[in-house]
Parts: sequence; C-alpha cells; structure tokens
Amino acid sequence: MSTQLRKGVLEICVLTLINSKDMYGYEIVENISKVMDVKESTIYPLLRRLTSEGNFETYIQKSEGGPDRKYYKITDYGKGNLKDMVDEWDRFVEDVNFILERYRKESIKFE
Repeated sequence: MSTQLRKGVLEICVLTLINSKDMYGYEIVENISKVMDVKESTIYPLLRRLTSEGNFETYIQKSEGGPDRKYYKITDYGKGNLKDMVDEWDRFVEDVNFILERYRKESIKFE
C-alpha cells in the first residue's frame, strides 16, 4: 500500500477510534496494531497534526502507577470531518470494487 494511502487510512482510523471514546496515544497505537502494522512514531505526529487542525481537544489525566496521560477528545469539527471522510471512503471503496469486479470476471475467463 502506498505511503499516502496508508496515511489517509490511519487518519480515518484514529478519528474513528477517538470518536468512540477519549483515548491516550499508546492506547490508540495498541488498538490499531491489533489489525495493522503501525508504529508510535507514525501515530504521534498524526495526533499532533489532527489536534492542531481542530479535530481533537486534549486533557491530562492522572494514571495509577505511571506518568500522567494526555487524552484526545474529538471535537464537533472532528466529528464533521470524520463523517466527510467516511462518506468519501465509502465512495472510493465502491468505485474500486466496481473496477476490481470487472478484473475478477475477466480473470476467471482465463483460468
């Protein structure tokens, strides 16, 4: 998968996770890592950018037995952005699947 496409996919994944509940950075990495290979060094800059763009607000919460954690909370702007991204993603997947279905039908002929 190209780096640009992967970055877009990670952005929508991060927005979706934080839309479900407030999360801290490492928790986001853990959740995404369950389904795809991702590193903290990719997620933290993304969180900073999305926060600076107004998608998230942050707050600090005390942690038992460890350092304080910075939590990310989605804003109304972030929720609107997420909805737009999901709509765009759905159209994109539908278009790609239309083309792939054509390929699948043609490749069956040659087997």
